[in-house]
Amino acid sequence: MRQPLSSPRTICFLSLCAGLLFCRPAFAQVVLKVESPMAPPAWALMERALLDANSRAVEAFAAKYMDARGYLLHTPRWGTLDGPDDAIETYFNWTLLHALGGSDKVLDLYKKGLEGHLLQYKELRTVKTELAAHGAYHKEFVTMSDWFHTGEGMRGFFLWGLSEPMNLSLVQRMKRFAGLYMNEDPEALNYDPAKKIIKSIWNGSKGPMLRKATVYDWVGDPVAGTFHLLHNPAGASKMLNLLEWYPRMLAHCEEYLDSVGDSHLNTAATLLGLNAYALTHEEKYRTWTLEYMDAWKARTEKTGGMIPTNVGLDGEPGGEHNGQWWKGTYGWNFTIFDGELQQIAHRNYFHGAWPGFANALLLTGDQAYVGVLRKQMDLLHRHKKVEGGKTLLPQMYGDPRGYKYDGKPEFYHFTDNLFLDRLTEIYLWSMDRRDLDRIPLDQGWIGFLEGNNSGYPEKALAADFETIRQRLESMRHDPTSPDTRLADYLLGIVPATTDTLVQLTLGGYFAAGRIWVLHSRLRYFDPEKRRSGLPRDVAALVEKLTADAVTVTLVNTDQLEPRTVDVQAGGYGEHQFTAVAANGTKTPLASPVVTVRLAPGAGSRLTFSMNRYVNRPTLAQPWNRALLARQ
Repeated sequence: MRQPLSSPRTICFLSLCAGLLFCRPAFAQVVLKVESPMAPPAWALMERALLDANSRAVEAFAAKYMDARGYLLHTPRWGTLDGPDDAIETYFNWTLLHALGGSDKVLDLYKKGLEGHLLQYKELRTVKTELAAHGAYHKEFVTMSDWFHTGEGMRGFFLWGLSEPMNLSLVQRMKRFAGLYMNEDPEALNYDPAKKIIKSIWNGSKGPMLRKATVYDWVGDPVAGTFHLLHNPAGASKMLNLLEWYPRMLAHCEEYLDSVGDSHLNTAATLLGLNAYALTHEEKYRTWTLEYMDAWKARTEKTGGMIPTNVGLDGEPGGEHNGQWWKGTYGWNFTIFDGELQQIAHRNYFHGAWPGFANALLLTGDQAYVGVLRKQMDLLHRHKKVEGGKTLLPQMYGDPRGYKYDGKPEFYHFTDNLFLDRLTEIYLWSMDRRDLDRIPLDQGWIGFLEGNNSGYPEKALAADFETIRQRLESMRHDPTSPDTRLADYLLGIVPATTDTLVQLTLGGYFAAGRIWVLHSRLRYFDPEKRRSGLPRDVAALVEKLTADAVTVTLVNTDQLEPRTVDVQAGGYGEHQFTAVAANGTKTPLASPVVTVRLAPGAGSRLTFSMNRYVNRPTLAQPWNRALLARQ
């Protein structure tokens, strides 16, 4: 059991300077005492205010849009244009907000909303599709869907363990859900262990869909009423009669019907394996995740470095499309005619494979998984065009619909989307300076870390305040009522903003794409309240990242009371501190967690040296680590 800081067994062993002192408690966790005064910088006061504003905004949102049962006040439907995944996605970053230091009420509201959602959509019934004939959920997991949408709906759930890794309901569910992809449930044999594939893009608690999907599977039943349909050409500005618009919604999905065989999107199912492992430390979850991702790595090698977007039941790239691995729903060649929008649409989500390879990196530290992603981007850049001084990258590959085509697959649909989010992720995972070559170094967060955008913290924090203000204004003037509101409508109103706080406080990054794991250099805990997140009045600013170090300023904005914060190396303790430098003095360390005790009004810039990806990922909080080590 951890000794309190006042314990006689806590022995100070080194004084670095007048303002910084080190101690080592009984179980060898290092304690830093910071006593040098620091007037709270503007960014520090803004961070603390933003955490408070986010928390209060979440409470206001829940008071308006959640009833006493935890039901979201809207008209439930089955479907992917709007449906169960959009409803629960409303709370997508509430667990993350709490883990950053948001109020305990935020976490309580997430749990209330989750339980209410599962009951609300369990009551749903459909006629035109069997998938939700008896409810959208079975055993608390979606009956069948694709991981584009399943993952969206589970974002908050995947990050819940950051705050409550010992919550029994969370642990039991994560294990049960992971078991759906390890053939532990005879009703849901989603996985073929011989071919190492998930058998369909449609999968879940009722198993894989081994037939072609229907438009009704995607769209669900019509419901009477007039709604803001956010995906229609007029957007939210126009309310439409759903019964009248329903044929157009069906037309939206007329070319989404290929389902049999594995999909690159399914690699996101490894989020279940990663989280189940980090919660329980049971080796089987790690083993399955790596087995599946190693199979995808091998398939990508077969296609010359292009991540295939369909794999047949035979385990071969393109197996359901005569070897054409670029085919498949949401694949490289998914250029369709959208009957709702009445236009050609290019919907290639090859980067849906990013979560799986990133999970394998977390579990092993093997940079070869990042190498797969780097080579994919290299291939796109190899075929780039420069027009009018602008770099254009191909977004699609295969048979160019509406383009000149000579019978051979080719890159097409060139745009100025340079996939900067994907490139940023590759760099942050590799920390190879060569991976910066394609990223602007004079703007945004990366520009700040490179010393070229010093005003970024205050500017980004101010923008988040403005987002909250605008969302609350939209909430106050929302013209809809539950009977004219579909699930996706509220995604444009929910007010919590967390991306900037992740960057500035943790040195982490959530891209605009689909990664739902906290990839960060640091994480914080409140040892006095025994909870995750920055303690009250403590602010942090990560100022520099290198391959083997992170520089962070920690400050206690309270002028009367001391504060104590546990600092962890990595979002899941996957890194290891090897030294700390302050005021010109460097001292060796050997720990994934350091406790920092900040005197009233004190602060310091600390540079932590570290080895990255050397520890197995865990969601255990620092005060439980000693117990785990003895087990």
